[in-house]
Amino acid sequence: MRLGTSSPLRHDSAFEWAENQTALGCRSVVFPLSSNDPEKKINEYVEAAKTHDLLIAEVGIWRNAMSIDPEERKIQRDYCVRQLQLADKTGARCAVNVAGAFGDRWDGHYKENFTKESRGQIVKMVQEIIDRAEVKNTYFTLEPMPWMIPTGPEDYARLLEEVDRDRFAVHMDIINMTNSLERYYEAESFIDRCVSLLGNRIRSCHIKDVHLKEEYTFQLEECAPGQGEYPLRYYVEKMHGIDPDMPVILEHLNTDEEYIRYMNYLKEVLYGI
Repeated sequence: MRLGTSSPLRHDSAFEWAENQTALGCRSVVFPLSSNDPEKKINEYVEAAKTHDLLIAEVGIWRNAMSIDPEERKIQRDYCVRQLQLADKTGARCAVNVAGAFGDRWDGHYKENFTKESRGQIVKMVQEIIDRAEVKNTYFTLEPMPWMIPTGPEDYARLLEEVDRDRFAVHMDIINMTNSLERYYEAESFIDRCVSLLGNRIRSCHIKDVHLKEEYTFQLEECAPGQGEYPLRYYVEKMHGIDPDMPVILEHLNTDEEYIRYMNYLKEVLYGI
């Protein structure tokens, strides 16, 4: 596996970016630019990554391609297409987004996210983005969410069949799919299920931790690695078993200092796999 973080860390040039990532122990990265950046700058970052043997794991999208506002929906889908094309150009393993929300908040939880009609619209959205982008070397993926399809491995496997596009694959966020007591307490068997159902379709992974709070009612809280109870080493062993170059990306921390701290923790816990 290739550890990395979602933070570009403070830097002033593509070379310094790659140097900082390598010094931290990263072997994969999230591409820190977008399709809106100048081509010359994009090329500089791609070259810096190659020079330092940094695998570009992901190009992020993080826009609501299912916006309830038609004009906004078109803008965001156009951006999805450009980001997927950027992933293809940079050699990233995937471009990643969420399925989208049928409400005001771009990543919000709404009953409408789970209707049969909404699912059909999401399938068509994914097909449209892939067909328009016409990529050859990368994949479009959806990060699973607790309140947005796909919420689990069976749901993701079904979605892969429904979309029926070679360039649609899997982004793995095991913590986002840990949304029940069964998945929390029987984490290893849940990980095994994900591997069995999604295995070689997984292009990139996120890593963080989860803690079951004492308060009523049932409350799971995302947290930094080592601050929760998730069997992170088991998770990464299974991802490594799928692909020794699998990107494992640390995310959702607040400062560079936190990324450095918890990246060092992960290296202690996971290296040797």
